[in-house]
Order: sequence, then C-alpha cells, then structure tokens
Amino acid sequence: MRRAKLAVISYGLIAVFLLCGIGFLIGAGYIYAADRYGSLHAALGFAGGFVLLALLVWVIFKLSAPRREKRRAALRKSEISAVAAASGIAIASNLLRSRAGIGMLATPLIGYLAYQIIKENSSKSPPRDEE
Repeated sequence: MRRAKLAVISYGLIAVFLLCGIGFLIGAGYIYAADRYGSLHAALGFAGGFVLLALLVWVIFKLSAPRREKRRAALRKSEISAVAAASGIAIASNLLRSRAGIGMLATPLIGYLAYQIIKENSSKSPPRDEE
C-alpha cells in the first residue's frame, strides 16, 4: 500500500511538471511568433491551432465510438454468458442432489430433443409426384 501511494504521488508530480513544461513551451512559441509576426497574428494563429487540435480530437473520438461500443457490447455479452453459466451450474448441482431434481433437469432436455427431431423431419421437402 505504501509503494502504491508513493507511485501515485510520484506520477502525479511528474504529470504536473510535464504540464508546466508544455505550458512554458507553448508560451515560448507564442513569444517567438509574436516577435516575428506581431502579437495579434500570433494570438490568432495559436487560437486557430488549438481549435483545430480540439476538432481533430473530437473527430477521432466520434469515429472510434462504434468500435468502443462493439467492445462494450462484446464485454457485456461475455459477462452475461459467464453469469448465466455460473448460475446454471449452481442450479444444476443443487437439482442433482435429489431424484426429483434429476427429473426436473431431464424434462427440458427431452423436450429439446423432441423439438429437434420434429424440426429435422418437417424441414425436408415433400416427395414429388411423378406423373
């Protein structure tokens, strides 16, 4: 726990110092552009650059949204499947402890098998009459 706190504090300080450094680099770039092109043009250029960066991040976010949604849906589906399997195993183990439980488990299985047999026999095309 102590190492985790130390790591969080260290990475937090690193992030703060990195953001300060980036801020000073932007400020130095502005000062250079203001000396070279004038303060109004430098301010307009920096504003336009940051607006373009914001639009670029927004477009990337919007374009990647379907992929993120597919990942979330797949994760939800796998979680639901895992919960269903775990609960099915738990229910089956409880039902297998008694004779009545075994009958309760066998009934849906027999019904499913009967349904599959009926489905297989009814899906065949009827024989043709030869004239």
